[in-house]
Amino acid sequence: MDLAPIGRTLLVLGLVVAALGLALSFSDRVPFGRLPGDLAFRGDGWTVYVPIVTSILLSVLLTAALGLVTWLRR
Repeated sequence: MDLAPIGRTLLVLGLVVAALGLALSFSDRVPFGRLPGDLAFRGDGWTVYVPIVTSILLSVLLTAALGLVTWLRR
């Protein structure tokens, strides 16, 4: 039984968990949801919030992370 694929999978999962932990520890310094370009419309008794820049940033980060995982699995 070849254990190399299991080892690689565990290594990638460990790196993902470490990266997630690092991101969460610094998340209070990054103003997600309050970035320049996020729109907030307020009126009497209502608020509409459109997080455009936050969505773009999260999309880029997730694309890079998934690209890295795909590259490592080759």
